[in-house]
Amino acid sequence: MSVSYSQLGHVLPIEHTQCFIDGRWQDAASGKTFATVNPATEEEIAQVAEGDFADVDRAARAARRAFDGGPWSRMDARDRGRLLYLLADRIEQQIDDLAALETLDNGKPISESRGGDLPLVIDCLRYYAGFADKIHGSTIPIRGNHFCYTRREPVGVVGQIIPWNFPMLMVAWKWGPALAAGCTIVMKPAEQTPLTCLRLAAIAKDVGFPDGVINIVPGFGPTAGDAVVKHPMIDKIAFTGEHTTAQTISRNAAESLKRLTFELGGKSPNVVMDDADLDAAAHGAYVGMYLNQGQCCCAGSRLFVHSKIREKFLDKIQKLAASRKLGDPFSPDTEQGPQIDQRQFDKVMSYIVRGQEEGAKLLVGGCRVGERGFFIAPTVFDNVRDDMSIAREEIFGPVLSVLTFEDKEDLIRRANDTFYGLAAAIWTRDISVAHEFAARVRAGTVWVNCYDAFDAAAPFGGFKLSGHGRELGEEGLRTYTESKTVTIKL
Repeated sequence: MSVSYSQLGHVLPIEHTQCFIDGRWQDAASGKTFATVNPATEEEIAQVAEGDFADVDRAARAARRAFDGGPWSRMDARDRGRLLYLLADRIEQQIDDLAALETLDNGKPISESRGGDLPLVIDCLRYYAGFADKIHGSTIPIRGNHFCYTRREPVGVVGQIIPWNFPMLMVAWKWGPALAAGCTIVMKPAEQTPLTCLRLAAIAKDVGFPDGVINIVPGFGPTAGDAVVKHPMIDKIAFTGEHTTAQTISRNAAESLKRLTFELGGKSPNVVMDDADLDAAAHGAYVGMYLNQGQCCCAGSRLFVHSKIREKFLDKIQKLAASRKLGDPFSPDTEQGPQIDQRQFDKVMSYIVRGQEEGAKLLVGGCRVGERGFFIAPTVFDNVRDDMSIAREEIFGPVLSVLTFEDKEDLIRRANDTFYGLAAAIWTRDISVAHEFAARVRAGTVWVNCYDAFDAAAPFGGFKLSGHGRELGEEGLRTYTESKTVTIKL
């Protein structure tokens, strides 16, 4: 199967649309399929296997065999790392095709897929490849004539459920630490964007990952996702998505006491002090809000601007938002693509209506762009109050709320007045103010004079309803291990 994409008429082969279980491509046991849609055109790309409990059961059993008795459990850690390096190298060799497939299925601009997401995917896999043979315990001087030490061992079979906003990057964030630790995987990609996850599974097989180590079951949350959470052979769930889904997962996983890590949403405060470099802060606020069509869990959607520089700063951010180029995601000069689907489009537009109804002032955008595709103009609201829906609820779209402040203590109270705690940022030339803000704001990541600065070595995750546990860095790796104590009588 192949499809044409963009007005340039390129052809991209769609090679993998089945479940990937135990090293083989298989139809769903039910025979059902579902459509994955190009959000820029609203046209069907392909029919994908719709997995459910029967397929998850096959995948979990395959992963269990590979972990308990297969070659994966006997493989040297350094050889696991070598396979991760090979996977990263092969992705790098196919970077253009993978970026095109990501843009086709997700709608993000090709400049972001090719220049942002894929380099981060490759870097993440290489980071964890280097960690595979560096997972170790310690010796402990306990009382008595004993020798005591700890071992870090893989947690086992892990169920991984990923979102649609950064499909390949979320694969890397999940696969990297799990495979380095020695776990095996049952993954459910988002039903909106299954194609690149399936393509990465094919690459993993080609470079030599043993059968059963990586298993992919496309499908929907209430069926395939629920089956992953409840399956008795799966030891841990790693989920990225909405906090309401995480609450459901927590309830459904309670009986088996599965280990859980959640990376969830946010309503992140982005603060511009009166001494900030306003051009840098405006560009940072612009990227921090509108990157990936605003479909970022850490988007700086609450922009707090000091009253002294409010008018000057508003002028800058309005001009940037109004000049943002929307259009064909495959055009190299496109800066913003469509929202992921009709449901998300409708949700974002409903918040724009609510913002106006609750008294916020619409400065820029607030409308659909074009007649085909789920495009929404970058939107800026002023005169936003802390109690408004657009200031409290995660919109997950290109909608920026501007709030004004004067007092530092009041600012920190308001920044923390949210159920979320994923990220925050401050723009200031005063390093003491920056350090105080970083210490007092309840967020898993705080950026100073920058936004969306990510690195595979830096842990990422949230406080409060933004989740628990961390991804990336050594902390992300440890969530895929158990600690075992060994004590020997001498």
